[in-house]
Amino acid sequence: MDWLPWSLLLLSLTCDSHAFYVPGVAPINFHQNDPVEIKAVKLTSSRTQLPYEYYSLPFCQPSKITYKAENLGEVLRGDRIVNTPFQVLMNSEKKCEVLCSQSNKPVTLTVEQSRLVAERITEDYYVHLIADNLPVATRLELYSNREGDDKKKEKDVQFEHGYRLGFTDVNKIYLHNHLSFILYYHREDLEEDQEHTYRVVRFEVIPQSIRLEDIKADEKSSCTLPEGTSSSPQEIDPTKENQLYFTYSVHWEESDIKWASRWDTYLTMSDVQIHWFSIINSVVVVFFLSGILSMIIIRTLRKDIANYNKEDDIEDTMEESGWKLVHGDVFRPPQYPMILSSLLGSGIQLFCMILIVIFVAMLGMLSPSSRGALMTTACFLFMFMGVFGGFSAGRLYRTLKGHRWKKGAFCTATLYPGVVFGICFVLNCFIWGKHSSGAVPFPTMVALLCMWFGISLPLVYLGYYFGFRKQPYDNPVRTNQIPRQIPEQRWYMNRFVGILMAGILPFGAMFIELFFIFSAIWENQFYYLFGFLFLVFIILVVSCSQISIVMVYFQLCAEDYRWWWRNFLVSGGSAFYVLVYAIFYFVNKLDIVEFIPSLLYFGYTALMVLSFWLLTGTIGFYAAYMFVRKIYAAVKID
Repeated sequence: MDWLPWSLLLLSLTCDSHAFYVPGVAPINFHQNDPVEIKAVKLTSSRTQLPYEYYSLPFCQPSKITYKAENLGEVLRGDRIVNTPFQVLMNSEKKCEVLCSQSNKPVTLTVEQSRLVAERITEDYYVHLIADNLPVATRLELYSNREGDDKKKEKDVQFEHGYRLGFTDVNKIYLHNHLSFILYYHREDLEEDQEHTYRVVRFEVIPQSIRLEDIKADEKSSCTLPEGTSSSPQEIDPTKENQLYFTYSVHWEESDIKWASRWDTYLTMSDVQIHWFSIINSVVVVFFLSGILSMIIIRTLRKDIANYNKEDDIEDTMEESGWKLVHGDVFRPPQYPMILSSLLGSGIQLFCMILIVIFVAMLGMLSPSSRGALMTTACFLFMFMGVFGGFSAGRLYRTLKGHRWKKGAFCTATLYPGVVFGICFVLNCFIWGKHSSGAVPFPTMVALLCMWFGISLPLVYLGYYFGFRKQPYDNPVRTNQIPRQIPEQRWYMNRFVGILMAGILPFGAMFIELFFIFSAIWENQFYYLFGFLFLVFIILVVSCSQISIVMVYFQLCAEDYRWWWRNFLVSGGSAFYVLVYAIFYFVNKLDIVEFIPSLLYFGYTALMVLSFWLLTGTIGFYAAYMFVRKIYAAVKID
């Protein structure tokens, strides 16, 4: 029960999502009629998984387009933050304003532009804008009690990110050409004789489609909208030119929400009650199962060691079978020790990076408000963790009687990152072909290569050098010169069966969290429950270690001493279930039908599965290695 206080602490950290913001980020104070800049981020769709920059469509442009300098994470996410022609002043209402209208003339979309807009609308694209770093959201009002009277109907207000570009109805395509911005401000308390300052605390939009004939515009770029629901929507015909107005209105409301809590609206977009119960249920079940496994293994081991250490009956000892009989072969170096140590080094690198990222994010330093910070931090940490990966790989390689440390260090620094870079480069070529902003620009790719070969590679070599020079792991028994014959194994000792059995428990601990992570990646949701994720990560480490120890114990009892590679593969068995879940998620949750979006999904999923296998395999391997050294050190061997 030692884990209970820590679990409660983590849960309390997770609960306390109010008054949560990035340390060190100062709020911006606005005075009356100060300009509040509206910027565009990108267009996204969960159907195509291809983000596009805002001006890839024929929206109204300002006189000078300026792109914000972006960090690495924003570039990799496909964000291209750019200014827009919307003129918004603090606490100043605007009834209706026409964009890019010259002398009262509407905007004319060419046939090609009309076809592109119609295509994006049918692909369910959303437009993402920001004001004072707050993303725009569309309010959805759902009624929970539909059968009762109108008075008894309860509104369930939810928000979705961005706003829909348009909609389709009876094979006709309509564009949202009027945006009603609703901005909420919090008035700051000041001393007397000081001018009031305001802070933006929420940014909502109501998109509307209003046809050209129903909008009355004058020469001052002002306009009058039709009252009520009498207007018809603005249709976009992809076969001809279309004329329309782009208009917007601004409405300000005072709010009690303080600046520090302004992200709460965006981070509570779905019901998290199920999330709570599922996570707590996983915690209880996994620790219960881990306790049972620990009791069985410890009791059986004590009995084994007591029997092996009896010196009363020598004949009985001669006829014994079990894990003691393979003591002369259990530490025999496996095939391909360099590749094994390289993969395990990359696993240690991943483990350190993920642990630090989740812990720092749990403290609130990598919240969604600091755009792209999570991915930037993960990239840089992976590079710098190369020194730990190299050290562990070098020491293990020497323990496995390896001699070519320079080649081993190069293998560690390039094997896993090379596979990741190769897959990403191929996928990037397809994204380039679609002219998507999700394509990593060539200079960024060169910068990533420079980071790999200029930071990660030298650090891996440094760590490998010191790891290889360090005393190898002390194995408690000597290895025989002649390998022992391995008896025929039962069907359940098959490697694939082992993967299936070993993967269930770790996957069961984290599959609920996996759903939220997949939603964040593929459906443009915010992921923020890092307190839960840290707890789940600890459970994953414990369950991987437990199941790995059990599997290696059964293997040695069957007198099969070739456990090095097998344990690494079997311990990562939960990655197989992640792959199965990813296929299930693709079929049931996503509406992807085209080839390139499908290729992107399965390409990035393959990278996730590979990384997860390396992570869990490394955790399981080191737990099993410590266990094997421990049990053979406890028995008397002549």
